[in-house]
Amino acid sequence: MVAAASLDWLQTLADATRVRLLRLLEQEELSVSELCAVVQLPQSTVSRHLKVLMADEWLASRRDGTNHLYRIDRSVWNENRVNLWLWVRQQADSPTSELDQQRLASVLADRSRSEAFFSSAAEQWDKMRVELFGKQLDAVALAACMPSDAVVGELGCGSAPLSQLVAPFVKTAYAIDNSAAMLSAARSSLVQYSNVHLRFGALTDLPLDDGMLDAAWLVLVLAYLPDPIAVLREAGRVLKPNRSLAIVDLMPHDRSAYKIEMGHLRMGVSSAELKAWLDEAGLKLTRYFPLTPDSQAKGPALFSAVATRRDLGDADKETS
Repeated sequence: MVAAASLDWLQTLADATRVRLLRLLEQEELSVSELCAVVQLPQSTVSRHLKVLMADEWLASRRDGTNHLYRIDRSVWNENRVNLWLWVRQQADSPTSELDQQRLASVLADRSRSEAFFSSAAEQWDKMRVELFGKQLDAVALAACMPSDAVVGELGCGSAPLSQLVAPFVKTAYAIDNSAAMLSAARSSLVQYSNVHLRFGALTDLPLDDGMLDAAWLVLVLAYLPDPIAVLREAGRVLKPNRSLAIVDLMPHDRSAYKIEMGHLRMGVSSAELKAWLDEAGLKLTRYFPLTPDSQAKGPALFSAVATRRDLGDADKETS
């Protein structure tokens, strides 16, 4: 068995590129892209040779994010494998291997500079991301995950910021408000999107058919509603079964001036109050959590909640 294994090892090490890769990986743990930069070969070629070396147990690997990192772990080699490698490595010195060493030093220097940047910038990274790429970077990444055939509704849309955000990624968005001034402001920012439909209407009587929406949002709307249960019931009517209504609003607070300054009818909503409203409206609260305060925000704390339409099957389960 030892002789047979040795013949397999010799066949694996008979390729000069594989020996070059082993020499490098004996010194450093490297990714495929780093190896390509050192040996100056395409990724497909390097990956093919790595696969052979892995199959013959010359290498170990681990995942680091989206990368696979490769290395030699001589602690698991037996004596025969070690001796064979030492002999092969001694024969492999060449001008090419010297160039590999120079390029390896360059790759490691680049890596060190990158690590030094993130180490020094870690505490300021969020601020830098906003300064360089804007506040909506993460929101756009999430919006891009929306199904391309989705039909969504922004209820009490105001200037329709959510409809504008998701418009490039969904089939249709309906932005609904009972303020002509707000819809006029929304229209000016949505002229480039033919799939966003602005609708004037009361939230207690939405201008939408039953079961039209794959998702709906009520953001900072509950404080203005004289009859929140009726609005939640109507939101459930236009949702498809098992689809989500997302609610973001104010937690209970003591800023009574908001009733005069902003026309609020209530000073926030507690989780128990929201659940009671949803239950009466035929909706089921599936998630609720307080949001981490934004360091730049001056208003009261917010919560986020998700509700789905309570179907007859849900009611039967609860009574059984």
